[in-house]
Amino acid sequence: GFMEYYVWRCDFNSTELKDIEFTLSLYYNKIEYARFSSSVGEYVGFTKFGVHNADIWNKDPAILAQWRAEKETYCQHNIGIWYSGF
Repeated sequence: GFMEYYVWRCDFNSTELKDIEFTLSLYYNKIEYARFSSSVGEYVGFTKFGVHNADIWNKDPAILAQWRAEKETYCQHNIGIWYSGF
């Protein structure tokens, strides 16, 4: 069988929004085919399939707005919990 999965990640140096990066990586059979990074602000494709889909997703302002907002809604919202443990 084949497996598709996504990895959401928040990288941070402090609790300040400017120091946080949200990354969504999309995988198929252990190969990352596309990634959204809040520092880039759009999708980047790494395979033929990923480049094709990144082009489609990057043309949809609603999709980009959703993922751009995740830095604040997901990362910043939870960063205090994660950051306090270190």
